Amino acid sequence: MKITSKKVSLFLIFTLATSIFLYSTSYSIPNENFTVHYIDVGQGDSALIQSNGKNLLIDAGTSESTNSLVKYLKNLGIKKLDFIIATHPHADHIGGMESIIKKFDVDYFCAPKVTENTDIFKGMVTALKEKDININTLSKSKSLPIDLGENTKIEVYSPSNKEYENINNYSPILKIYYGETSFLFTGDAETEAEMEAVKSNENLKSDVLKVGHHGSTTSSTDSFLKEVSPKIAVISSGLDNSYGHPAKETLKKLSSYKTKVFRTDEDGTIILTSDGKSIKKHKN
Repeated sequence: MKITSKKVSLFLIFTLATSIFLYSTSYSIPNENFTVHYIDVGQGDSALIQSNGKNLLIDAGTSESTNSLVKYLKNLGIKKLDFIIATHPHADHIGGMESIIKKFDVDYFCAPKVTENTDIFKGMVTALKEKDININTLSKSKSLPIDLGENTKIEVYSPSNKEYENINNYSPILKIYYGETSFLFTGDAETEAEMEAVKSNENLKSDVLKVGHHGSTTSSTDSFLKEVSPKIAVISSGLDNSYGHPAKETLKKLSSYKTKVFRTDEDGTIILTSDGKSIKKHKN
């Protein structure tokens, strides 16, 4: 078959156009200064916060989601995670942490003062030691040296210095401000931790709430939701998971506050951007 120069030119134009289209739809993020990726890691948790050229990763999903999480971060062009927070040592939150630590440069790592005798936790600790990265203790009483740059502020409302019977309650409840907008993260914090935050008289009101414990009935108490009063709620849960997350009761509560709910089991990865005054959902 004879290939003419005209056909070659048309082929090249088509290939280039297709490449540009695929790139823009897959990886293009609006030119905002603050972006939060609630990454779909199945029945687990992982969120990436990008601000002023800094990257903060909160949790790393399950071991089963590790490859997709690493791929997602690399597709964003990330080579270094300036900060990592491991909210608590359960496998659905630190399952991919060992690989993340090995595959990316990490400047600062912190976690609450609690351990678990599992291979996943031990693997994470070993990976940190091999790269000479300290585990900094995260608690309400300690200042958090995480600086996401101009117009940002982080407040930590829990955990306190006491010991919790339920490991989930070691999860930090923390708020990240960007300008006039705010994002609250809760890990798997349950009723005990939520009530501690409420009784501390902290300003919990936030535009966006990462719903605690995947939308379980053990979290999202009425008192807590009343204080937070979120405009947007994000639930990280796996499709058709065996736990029944998110619970119908939790969804009903959020609806009563007229909160817009996004779910990773239905919406996939959820990307929110802020210009400091308003928050937009990015179509991924």
